[in-house]
Amino acid sequence: MARQGKFHKQLSLVDLTFIGLGAIFGSGWLFSASQVSAIAGPAGILSWLIGGAAVLLLGLVYCELGAALPRAGGVVRYPEFSHGNLLGYLMGFITLIAFSSLIAIETVASRQYASAWLPALTKAGSSDPTLLGWFAQLALLGCFFLLNYFSVKTFAKANNVISIFKFVVPLLVIVVLLAHFQPQNMQLHGFAPFGFAGVEGAVSAGGIIFAYLGLTPIISVASEVRDPQRTIPIALILSVALSTVIYLLLQIAFLGSIPADMLAGGWSSIGAKFSLPYHDIALALGLGWLAVLVVSDAVISPSGTGNIYMNATPRVVYGWARNGSFFKLFTRIDDTSGIPRLALWLTLGLSVFWTLPFPSWSAMIRVVSAALVLSYAVAPITVAALRRSAPELPRPFYVRGFALLGPLSFIVAALIVYWSDWQTVSWLLGLQIVMFFVYILCKLASPHAALPGGRAKLVQEVYSSLWLIAFYALVMVVSWLGTFGGIGLIAHPWDTLLVAAIALAIYYWGAHTGLPPALLELGTEEDD
Repeated sequence: MARQGKFHKQLSLVDLTFIGLGAIFGSGWLFSASQVSAIAGPAGILSWLIGGAAVLLLGLVYCELGAALPRAGGVVRYPEFSHGNLLGYLMGFITLIAFSSLIAIETVASRQYASAWLPALTKAGSSDPTLLGWFAQLALLGCFFLLNYFSVKTFAKANNVISIFKFVVPLLVIVVLLAHFQPQNMQLHGFAPFGFAGVEGAVSAGGIIFAYLGLTPIISVASEVRDPQRTIPIALILSVALSTVIYLLLQIAFLGSIPADMLAGGWSSIGAKFSLPYHDIALALGLGWLAVLVVSDAVISPSGTGNIYMNATPRVVYGWARNGSFFKLFTRIDDTSGIPRLALWLTLGLSVFWTLPFPSWSAMIRVVSAALVLSYAVAPITVAALRRSAPELPRPFYVRGFALLGPLSFIVAALIVYWSDWQTVSWLLGLQIVMFFVYILCKLASPHAALPGGRAKLVQEVYSSLWLIAFYALVMVVSWLGTFGGIGLIAHPWDTLLVAAIALAIYYWGAHTGLPPALLELGTEEDD
């Protein structure tokens, strides 16, 4: 049995920035361009701007939390600090789904692109893997596991090397495709052939929000960062700003370099024509050498991101266990390596599970995107609640204008979840509601409920978490009645405006029902 130790502070600003950029640049850029084009046409450029602005808003919120409370697995521990164990439990559950499934989707992406060289990895006429392809994904997951098993610095060095290569190829793609840019493509069937609903839908269904969401790994390793109060905010902002510029240029280059004859049938068919966007367009332009480079990078880029989330997910498990709503044995850290190895084994098992029954990248993207956004969405309310209940908490990074940015960031997160469509929203949010009642029933059946104050503590936790359950239920109702996979009873844009109004009301409810100051248990960084 590994001895109980502490996390080792070994990560620098460069390490942390590369973790953020590496997490953001995975399979998203490799697949999203054609999906976004098919859903929104040239107006997909606006979708990337919306996605970048949304993630930057949430990133600023996380800057305040990460600098004030640098804790391992912070993404699930911050809600616990502000609203109690029940909210931490719910966020731990959804974040574990998001992170572990993201590891799986990156291995799926690597396998799909690798099939351009090894067709035996993917079934003919589909994106699903053969049995050989599934074992190739399993081998890749094993590599991620080993890179993270020994020490966080081993992981960081491997990630830095991979990240450098990951960015060379996208930048080369931008330069080469812009040389073939045809301005008329931007207006061939109208700039926004599917209206603003297409712009909105592309943010979630096109994979944009999935492509951007790489901030939580930075927060998850907060206890292993040197000078976290300075390093975390800078790394977060740099990651989002740089990725937004690169993503915009990639989308513009893709839109403008599509041969005009391939647009004769409109934009809706582009996703099918360019299932491996930059590889396929390079071949269409007669640039075989670029297609080879893209496939090489397409195997490495998702692998780098999967490796990062294989590192971040055990910290989420650790944080979940620290709040008392998951098995305590997952709080054990190996004294020699500073790695929560048992949590790492659980992460490997879950990531293997998500590759069953052999899904493709496009089949997983909506669920992963919605789950990731849900894991981010509570952060603005956590900040607002802690500002009320712990005003004396040192905040080295203080978000200015939070009275506007706080509710705005929560509204944007709510809309992104809503745009994911009814099928995704119904089961993901419905599962969270079920887990809420499972927690309450387990607590009532626990011997601790009979102890003095046991029932009172549970009542407080429920009171501090009801806003989230109300939010889930109301979004599910609007999703069923709305135009994003629903029955269409509430027409667009009224459905979107209704979700925004619901999110605004829920924000203020959640901000005012955090734990009272007497019940706050923020702990210390040294506790980790």
